[in-house]
Amino acid sequence: MRKFLSLPQEKQNRIVDAAMNLFGEVGYKKAYISEIAAAAGISKALVFHYFGSKKGLYSYLVYNTGKIVMTEAQHARDTAGKDFFDRAAIIIRFRLSIKNRYPAMDMFIESVFDEDDPEVAADIERLKAIATDMHSKPEVKAGEAALFKPGIDPVSVINLIEMYTEGVVSGWNGSISVDDAMKEVDQCLGMLKGNLYK
Repeated sequence: MRKFLSLPQEKQNRIVDAAMNLFGEVGYKKAYISEIAAAAGISKALVFHYFGSKKGLYSYLVYNTGKIVMTEAQHARDTAGKDFFDRAAIIIRFRLSIKNRYPAMDMFIESVFDEDDPEVAADIERLKAIATDMHSKPEVKAGEAALFKPGIDPVSVINLIEMYTEGVVSGWNGSISVDDAMKEVDQCLGMLKGNLYK
């Protein structure tokens, strides 16, 4: 592992992106080191040299993904004084920022939730526990339900925001910056807030 971490960052990123993409597309069982190596532009022997095995590579990806998600989530957790719609915007920015910096991570995490290979079961459980931060949804805090207009069901609003979040994140392809995407998000959430709060 030390040898991998001593590589230039660009080369590390190429290997990680290639592995996340393939594991994300076909799962652990069907992913072949030779295909990951080819996509990363290195030899199969070098992948084994850096990680020891396919499981070693997968375990590294799980560990690294968990570390990134935890670090990013920590920055997004300061929601003191924020209302429901502000917290929704924070979650969307968090997810877009991760997708911007690590394009294959979302797909990799999704594949981990579907993975059933017993060889990597412990890694999967570890990442599932951490990755819930990636897919968290804003909750209506105690007392906030009173902010909604009469007849507005907060649970329905949460579901609407969850669907909106998934649409924004899955539809964002990097053609506009995260900041520009968030301008649109803030405008939409502002409209909702203006119409749903008293």
